Amino acid sequence: MSDVKNSPGQYGERMDTQKLETQLRERTRQVSDESPGPRSTVATEGSEGTEGTEGTEGTEGTDTSMDAATGERRGEVAHTTPHAIDVILRSAHAAAVLLAATSPKTRAIWLNTIGACLTINREELVHIAGEETGLGADRLRSELAKAVTSLRFYADVALEGSYLGASSETLAQDSTLARWNIPIGPVAVFGASNFPFGFGMIGHDVASALGAGCPVVAKAHPAHPRLSVRLGELVGEALVEAGAPDGAYSWVVGFDAGLRLIDAPEVQAVAFTGSQAGGMAIRRRAEARGIPVYAEMGTVNPVFVTPAAARDHAEEIAAGFAASFTLGVGQFCTKPGLLFTPAGSGILHAVRRELALLPTAPMLTTAIAAGYRSGIDQLAAAARTTSESTPGETPTVAPRVFSVLLDDLQPGSRLLEECFGPVALVCEYDTVDRALDAISRLQPALAASVFTGEATDADGDAAVRRLLPRVGRVALNAWPTGVATSWSQQHGGPWPATSRPEATSVGAGALGRFVRPVALQNAPSDLLPPALQPGNPWQVPRRIDGLLMPVPLP
Repeated sequence: MSDVKNSPGQYGERMDTQKLETQLRERTRQVSDESPGPRSTVATEGSEGTEGTEGTEGTEGTDTSMDAATGERRGEVAHTTPHAIDVILRSAHAAAVLLAATSPKTRAIWLNTIGACLTINREELVHIAGEETGLGADRLRSELAKAVTSLRFYADVALEGSYLGASSETLAQDSTLARWNIPIGPVAVFGASNFPFGFGMIGHDVASALGAGCPVVAKAHPAHPRLSVRLGELVGEALVEAGAPDGAYSWVVGFDAGLRLIDAPEVQAVAFTGSQAGGMAIRRRAEARGIPVYAEMGTVNPVFVTPAAARDHAEEIAAGFAASFTLGVGQFCTKPGLLFTPAGSGILHAVRRELALLPTAPMLTTAIAAGYRSGIDQLAAAARTTSESTPGETPTVAPRVFSVLLDDLQPGSRLLEECFGPVALVCEYDTVDRALDAISRLQPALAASVFTGEATDADGDAAVRRLLPRVGRVALNAWPTGVATSWSQQHGGPWPATSRPEATSVGAGALGRFVRPVALQNAPSDLLPPALQPGNPWQVPRRIDGLLMPVPLP
């Protein structure tokens, strides 16, 4: 996924997070003193068995925890039994009514409590994540801190209340109509391997669903099963501490468990972050029930460099491109994968020079690294060059860049498909018009960048206009890998980048995935939701007789 940055919220009554963390630490000590020991779903090497928590006991399958750097087996996590999944789903279904009736302030308290719980357990989580992902302690601490800030942001979005779309009007002397958004019910979340804290057992999908008032059932990722289980335990404990009802949050383990979630009549939507193959498989399976699948999958994100930008900033652009597409060993869905630059600019040569200075690095798993090597060979064949991919069966790989021609970029070409990892293409163009025509042949993407000259640059304007219908976000004179968690963010795009082009998985708009509009005609005030009752007890923006009635900022 993306390198998620966060913006602090501005609305609502933010809890004193330092006070909350202190209270949770004290409560954790009390529980530790009173309890004979934590229950665990993890059987580490040398242990005699697996003690099961609810949802995992008595099952036959397991997910194996592997050290991403060494390949060492770190333990196993038991799969959730069908009976336990049924119990979880019934609990989530029962909780849906209770969550829908809670105030945004109550949900904000839940999200802030989760954030405080993750903060006080930060080092334990970073240690487990470091073993299973190989992303490094600094990167993981940063990601976890951003996930906590995101939780606070979505708490603020819930408090602000515009996602409710509350509106009422008088149609005639004796006729009224009210419209607002209600939570859709239980949501299944399938997280990503590359952002264990940002998208998974907790993160944008879980936080926005809870903020909208929907129970969540999260599926543990097989690439980091021990971390998934521990995150699930902590989120559950935090919600209990905050007074959330049973069933507000649950988790399952195992491939078959994930299939049962998709098929379950209790589940009303699925959020997925990962590969195009995985996202489309979930979408096809869910089509039988007609529920929405919000799959964020990613494709090749293009970058267009105008002649003026190449003339003024060639070295800077080359260095930035190399740093951006190799960031996180190229394992971001917002990785820039194809750069258009004027012929003779020297940018391709400069990118190669930058890559020569970079060391090899481990990917998330040996399987992902094997997929990268296979992709390198395929790209090399399509680009009519040699692959020179890093040999072996370890997760360690080397970054690569390929030179391609405009005429090579044709529908159906392997060059237009994503290769997950630190590889990118550079296409030198002779005329701007031909390059823009090639952009129109690309698959739609999550994001794009356009680099322009210092003054007014008509070529840059033309590139932006050509890209906007085909991507979710265009960054001007910036790389697409940074995604701010903010009120105006759009992290999505047309198919096949996502399964729902109208949705975003990051930012305030993310709550909109998990609500649906209803209308009530000729209702007495006591039947209206708090958002539309006299006095506006939730203090949210609303539209009355066509006029927007904003709530003054505190």
